[in-house]
Amino acid sequence: MNDKAQALIHVVEDDANVAGLITGTLERFGYRHAVFPSGGEFLRQLRVQSPDLAILDLGLPDMDGMDVLQQLRKRHRFGLLIATGRVDTYDCVMGLELGADDYVVKPFEPRELIARVRSILRRYQPEPQIQDLNLRVAHFAGWRFEHASHRLISVEGIEDTLSLAESQLLSAFLERPNQVLSREQLLSGRDVSALDRSIDLRVSRLRKRFEQGGHSGKFIKTVYGAGYLLATPVSWS
Repeated sequence: MNDKAQALIHVVEDDANVAGLITGTLERFGYRHAVFPSGGEFLRQLRVQSPDLAILDLGLPDMDGMDVLQQLRKRHRFGLLIATGRVDTYDCVMGLELGADDYVVKPFEPRELIARVRSILRRYQPEPQIQDLNLRVAHFAGWRFEHASHRLISVEGIEDTLSLAESQLLSAFLERPNQVLSREQLLSGRDVSALDRSIDLRVSRLRKRFEQGGHSGKFIKTVYGAGYLLATPVSWS
């Protein structure tokens, strides 16, 4: 998928003025789009056609945006960007926990919106990889991570499926254990200036995955002023 002209973006926004600003920005940068003023209309359209990315407002007239997000991640796999006027960090964190790839707070600059759109679309592009790499299993600190299925398996054998964003972040750590990785490296060089806030939230989410069941996620360490480090040996099978 080309991250521009061929990408279809669904804008789920009930405010006509905001929707117009978003679609106007998308048009200027060459993206196709469709607008849905309610969550119900958007979900019905998904039975016919899925987008490459959806920009989802949390304050919809017919249903809460968080409910829409939960339904999406149960049945569909495409990019999700939250566009919210809620300044409470809790809403943004909850959206990321439920599977959103990123968020942007209204009002936002057009270039910030496009930077986030581009970054998410690139994540969902199929990467040319040798098939054997997709079948690899990482072993670290008693845990296992199956690259192909995004499954994280605890010391006790409890399985958890990571989101695409979480899988990519964990893979970046596992590929270079015991090395300090900058935010840019963790995002594969993508639009780091626009995503500084969300990469920290993603690392926090990933740590919580390891903390479930009484374990510690402290082997993902913060190196202040430099980035993050996975402080444990990793082997592959």
